[in-house]
Amino acid sequence: MPVKIENVEKGSTAYKKGIRSGDILESINENEINDVLDYQFYITDEKLDIVYSRGGKERHVRIKKPEYEDIGLIFSTYLMDEQHTCRNKCIFCFIDQMPPGMRKSLYVKDDDERMSFLFGNYITLTNLREADVERIIKMHISPINISVHTMNPELRVRIMKNRFAGECLKYIYMFADAGIKMNCQLVLCPGINDGEELVYSIKKLASLYPAVQSIAAVPVGLTAYREGLEKIESYSQDTAQEVLKIINGFGDKFEKEYGTRLIYPADEFYVICDLDTPDYEYYGDFLQLENGVGMCTLLRHDFINALKTAPKSIASRKISIATGEASYKIIKCLVDMAQDKWHNLECKVYKIDNDFFGRSISVTGLICGQDLIKQLSGADLGECLLISDSMLDSENARFLDDITPAEAESILNVPLKAVPCNGGYELLSALIGEEL
Repeated sequence: MPVKIENVEKGSTAYKKGIRSGDILESINENEINDVLDYQFYITDEKLDIVYSRGGKERHVRIKKPEYEDIGLIFSTYLMDEQHTCRNKCIFCFIDQMPPGMRKSLYVKDDDERMSFLFGNYITLTNLREADVERIIKMHISPINISVHTMNPELRVRIMKNRFAGECLKYIYMFADAGIKMNCQLVLCPGINDGEELVYSIKKLASLYPAVQSIAAVPVGLTAYREGLEKIESYSQDTAQEVLKIINGFGDKFEKEYGTRLIYPADEFYVICDLDTPDYEYYGDFLQLENGVGMCTLLRHDFINALKTAPKSIASRKISIATGEASYKIIKCLVDMAQDKWHNLECKVYKIDNDFFGRSISVTGLICGQDLIKQLSGADLGECLLISDSMLDSENARFLDDITPAEAESILNVPLKAVPCNGGYELLSALIGEEL
């Protein structure tokens, strides 16, 4: 698929060869260019035969350069074509549980293998064609993040409501044979894909170690907007404990066999059971942070280390923190540590209930501006209100309900400061108002 060149860096190899913005890139060394992965892969050669067109007239350029050196072409998007969207109707899909009236981009179901490599997104494999699989193997695009949910083909079809969902599990084995690293995700629903089904999935995926380098088990998130959707129960303390028992049993076994636990439960399981998350060493390389695995432990570890090297005295300070139910216990614990060290630090931690999506949603990243405003209006928030940056859309810098931080600041009459959700050093620095 020919793609338009948005710009060409002045002085670059491509610029010197006469390629300009607006030209159409046709191929590199007779290889069609469909997206940035193709481009980055094929320009690594020392000798390039580039075909491009201008005004409908085809042109050829030959370039000789050091291996892996870029040639200076800039494109408008990473994908160069439309983003691949999800074809599934998963029984637990969060987007299907969203309230109406939100901005359109929030209803897009991404399922693009290119986004997996470029940005760490998780894919279901149901969008892959044989040509896509061959390209991943040829280019050795690794790691790939995969939403597996179950290794039982029939159950996967039922869960994802896609008749190809079970058949495409074969790609996991093909990737493993090719040495492609995989991080896998299991969204667990009580009585559906946990219990013996979870045991089966863990065994199947573990048999592909070290290609399968990590597995995350995440509890299903259920909003208040499930009318017309399949009935799914939330995890109770008892059912969550059963999941932890299975996962940690396998984890102990794998640690002895492989030197890694391989399978990890999301922090939410420990929150449901009112348990502290495990020690720092438990999580190895923390490969599943994006799935909420080990975030509390990493935050605690880095915060304590920062506390050891922090100044002995600070200026008097009165601030507040807003967090979700899932993070409240750990944030409160860390704030107490800081206040024990500095008696002139006054910090109130507020637990924000999620009325927008429903009280069963406890993660901090899904707190909306209207809940923040409603529950904190009139409170003495001090000189600053700290929030997690996970509450804000990275592209639009606003809450999920489209309220901007500036609007919240105006109503609450206090400046907001977004802090990295797993940044212990950054959290302590924001608490005391000093760079560490």
